[in-house]
Amino acid sequence: MGIIDRLRTRGRVADGAEAALEALRALARDWERPLTESAQGLVLELFRARVSARREGADLGLEIVAPDAACLRGVQDSLTELLAGHSIAIRWEDVATGALAPGLSIGQAVWCRRISPGFLRLRVRLADAARFGTGGLHVRLLVPPGGRAPVWPRIGASARVDWPSGADALHRPVYTVSDLGPDRVDIDIFDHPGSPTCDWARGVVPGAPVGVMGPGGGWLPEGDPLLLFGDETALPAILRILRITGVPARAWVTAAPEDLAALGADRRVTRTDDLLEALDAADPGPGGFVWFAARDEVSREARRRLTARGLPRGRFSAVAYWR
Repeated sequence: MGIIDRLRTRGRVADGAEAALEALRALARDWERPLTESAQGLVLELFRARVSARREGADLGLEIVAPDAACLRGVQDSLTELLAGHSIAIRWEDVATGALAPGLSIGQAVWCRRISPGFLRLRVRLADAARFGTGGLHVRLLVPPGGRAPVWPRIGASARVDWPSGADALHRPVYTVSDLGPDRVDIDIFDHPGSPTCDWARGVVPGAPVGVMGPGGGWLPEGDPLLLFGDETALPAILRILRITGVPARAWVTAAPEDLAALGADRRVTRTDDLLEALDAADPGPGGFVWFAARDEVSREARRRLTARGLPRGRFSAVAYWR
């Protein structure tokens, strides 16, 4: 897995050990992550962390190993929430009570500009912007309600994140990092009516506080070649993947020509009016990976067609970027 600078935390389940193991098995199936089982317990490999669960009499001992504190606390939060959904409590050896939510950086809006008829670009100043360059393609924006001092999510006593609610509730959309520098992150936003994010971004005041949480959402797909398919909402992710991948790649996109920007000059990119038709005609070969992102119903149909073609589930991803 490549965890180098290892941080660890341990916990114990005193009631519901077998149910906890089954919940971890279900998580592995849902996330399609490697799982190794033995008579003593199991080991689950996550994207950047490892979770070990070991039977200790009637109890279950848990250990998380991760490369950094943000990842460690993020997995700790996720496991606590997962098992709480099954009425199972974890007693952790250490909890960073009161710390900002894992992976959260607080920055300030610098500007928001229109870069094409359909897209806005938001620039956020962040002291630790460099960490968003690896480990995940996506970030979550945390936008405070207007006219109120922001209340940021923090780690609670149980290790779960306590999110502000009511009048202090945050808007929490997910976007792709389109570009970044030593002290800034750029995020491209597909501009459409009825979007709270777009309404906020169009009128954002320089210096306004904004949280950036992540990175997450998986890293570069593994395959040679990469075949990418997406609508307007997926353009920033496709652009980022094409910029940083080191393997042959092709992309098919449905978007207005004037919104393609840098993608319009990339010979690897083909504009199409029908993503599913383009998908049917594409051949990933014996080692390729198909990445598909669009509206929910279109992505579900793409998943059905790829499965019907016999492409193994580990060689494609079809996700909904909007509904």
